[in-house]
Amino acid sequence: MDAPVTVVDLKNVRKVYKMGEERIVALDNVSLTFEKGRIYCLLGTSGSGKSTLLNVMAGLEPPTSGNIRFHSGFIHKMSEKELALFRQKYIGFVFQQYNLLPTLTALENVMLPLIFKNVSRGARRKKAMEMLRAVGLSNRHKHKPSQLSGGQQQRVSIARAFVNNPEIVFCDEPTGNLDTKTTVEMMDLITGMARKYNQTLIIVTHNTELVSYADMLIRIRDGKVEEVSEASVYKDDPVYNISHAEENVLPGSINGGSPS
Repeated sequence: MDAPVTVVDLKNVRKVYKMGEERIVALDNVSLTFEKGRIYCLLGTSGSGKSTLLNVMAGLEPPTSGNIRFHSGFIHKMSEKELALFRQKYIGFVFQQYNLLPTLTALENVMLPLIFKNVSRGARRKKAMEMLRAVGLSNRHKHKPSQLSGGQQQRVSIARAFVNNPEIVFCDEPTGNLDTKTTVEMMDLITGMARKYNQTLIIVTHNTELVSYADMLIRIRDGKVEEVSEASVYKDDPVYNISHAEENVLPGSINGGSPS
């Protein structure tokens, strides 16, 4: 069996915000390691620091102190241009609010990350259609976000996140606006894709029921890592389980196309 590959390594990371004379510690001496191909659940209440942790790992904001290493490079030492290239090449995002451009069709929204990588228009369209087919929305490719349900919009955002075949996918409260049935569908889809393509998936949530989808649970409280444990410990606990679908109900399933 191959030795685990470390993708992101954080050492003594602090993030302090200044608000007037007040200093708010959002991350307090956080040290964590994330391995390739594993699914992590960052669990914490609102204000716990979990979204701040995601932001500093993705290079969206700098830490106040500490080191964040991605493979052999250091994220916190990158210039703005280097950070933009880093995110384009290695990172995918799934957000609670979907963050789709309202004037673009589903297909055009999924094509966006490929534009920044200078992929030809024909190749962009082909790859984006493959991903829409994979999430069961190939027949909605001409629809704009306002013409899609919340679950369909989230499927588009998932297709967009995976179209570049990123090494890491960050999901920030990905099911916060969805009902239970759609939550199951989206989580099965996201985790199924990550496992199929051996990607590292980091899910930020306050919902304990999403823990059952992860390999590792990282509990964040008041900016500190309170617990790191195998998520399997909680898989039989009803508090940490959501009713998984008995079968894949998504047309095309995750085998409909490859993002590579």
